[in-house]
Amino acid sequence: MFHKIDIKSICLDFLRLPFKLRPSQLITITVVLTLVLFSPQIWITWQAYNDFNSIIKNELKLQNLSDKITYYDEVLTMSARMNAATGNSIWETRYRKFEPLLDAAIKESIKIAPQAYNNQEAKETDAANQRLVAMESKSFNLVKNGQELAAKLLLSSPEYELEKQKYSLGVTRINQSISVQVDNRILKYRRYLFWSICASFTSLVFLIPSWLLVLRLLKNYLKSSKIAQKTLKSINHELEVRVEKRAEELRKKNAQLTQTLQRLQQTQIQLIQTEKMSSLGEMVAGIAHEINNPITFVKCNINYVKEYSQHLLTLIGSYQEYYSHPPENIQAQIKDIDLEFIQEDFVKILNSIEIGTDRVEKIVKSLRNFSRLDEADIKAVDIHEGIDGTLMILSHRLKAIDKQPEILIIKEYGVLPLVECYPGLLNQVFMNILTNAIDALHEYNLQRTVNEVKNNPSAIWICTQQLNDSWIQIRIIDNGIGIPENIRDKLFDPFFTTKAVGQGTGLGLSISYQIVVEKHSGKIYCNSTSKEGIEFVIEIPIIKHLT
Repeated sequence: MFHKIDIKSICLDFLRLPFKLRPSQLITITVVLTLVLFSPQIWITWQAYNDFNSIIKNELKLQNLSDKITYYDEVLTMSARMNAATGNSIWETRYRKFEPLLDAAIKESIKIAPQAYNNQEAKETDAANQRLVAMESKSFNLVKNGQELAAKLLLSSPEYELEKQKYSLGVTRINQSISVQVDNRILKYRRYLFWSICASFTSLVFLIPSWLLVLRLLKNYLKSSKIAQKTLKSINHELEVRVEKRAEELRKKNAQLTQTLQRLQQTQIQLIQTEKMSSLGEMVAGIAHEINNPITFVKCNINYVKEYSQHLLTLIGSYQEYYSHPPENIQAQIKDIDLEFIQEDFVKILNSIEIGTDRVEKIVKSLRNFSRLDEADIKAVDIHEGIDGTLMILSHRLKAIDKQPEILIIKEYGVLPLVECYPGLLNQVFMNILTNAIDALHEYNLQRTVNEVKNNPSAIWICTQQLNDSWIQIRIIDNGIGIPENIRDKLFDPFFTTKAVGQGTGLGLSISYQIVVEKHSGKIYCNSTSKEGIEFVIEIPIIKHLT
């Protein structure tokens, strides 16, 4: 029968033993004993660490490769069947594109987990795959020879479906084998952890008495050191006076260096953001240009398509009116294609295409207005146009998605003259403030109930007015959670952010402040109290004075 171990009594008995070793020797022995006892534990922990890294690096990568193999296989099957169905060679091109990707994924998976592929089932799966590739290649040759029907029959034949089933079953079994490998590695990792805990407990049982004795020696040492401390106290006082003088000099120099560093940081932020926005503007303008060309072609031709389709539908109606009893084969064909539904739905489809092209045109216009690459210098522009373009770009974040309700945009635009400014930089300010407002409203909605959201919907107000002959004002207001007064004065400081780590850099409002105040000689400030939303006010002169 086991008895409870009293660690405290063991330690006291150990301290009462005759002690003939010098303190330094005892400490050395204790340290060596500590290292010896903890070495196995370190090795076991290192093995557990290696197994964990292996699970993360290889096993999870195998799962990703398995998903890729399944996806590429489905793409190849679809491409082959679409080629047989349409006779369009583009599907064969797509097939040839994805075929080497599938082979590469399989080879990489074999390289990482050869055990899962080194069995009879894996060989049968590979054979089934080779037979599928052969049948699909044969279908491509049939299509090239004009035998589309034969190709369709081949890819829908029982033999083809049987091979597909064999291949799918084989892939599933391989995935199961990989899962078993992962479970085994995790079990091994747990065993290492268990032995590590056991080794730690054993080490503590042996080391506690030794270290208690060491602590007793240290206590005696501390008593003797107090005498030396009294002697050094007067010397330390004199040294502290000298150090304080030197520290004061260093604080003054440190303050100067801090100011210099802040100026360098602000300059670096501005340079990085300028380069980033320049690259973004070039990319956005290029995308808008590339989209605009084909959409213009579609828009120019949609009216002709509508006109021609109306002529064809009228002709079909006339034919049905004069030949009300066509042959049976034509009647059967009319019934199969549901001609009446096509006549009604075709016009609706064309109208939908026309609405879609108009929407794309508006988006392209908004992208061009936001980038403003041709307006990098000071230019008189319509401020409302820049705000509307920014809202168009952010429109996807304003819509109701999943648990986030819709955010209403309420425009209260006044009559504004053209304003001389840097359009691209001002658009960046609008983007930063509106993005922060949307983020704040989304975070606030997560804290509210459905009824609270319905009673007080999320909204952003954008108000503009001309203050006098020289200045205009833009106000952007949200009804979110607001900002406490104690951090309101820090909003425009570089790297200050209220968002979680990884969700904000703290540069947006700092850069906006530089754009408004330094670039446009304007003003930007914030009005907010906790739980009452936030209001950003931007005031800029109508005519920019060069400095």
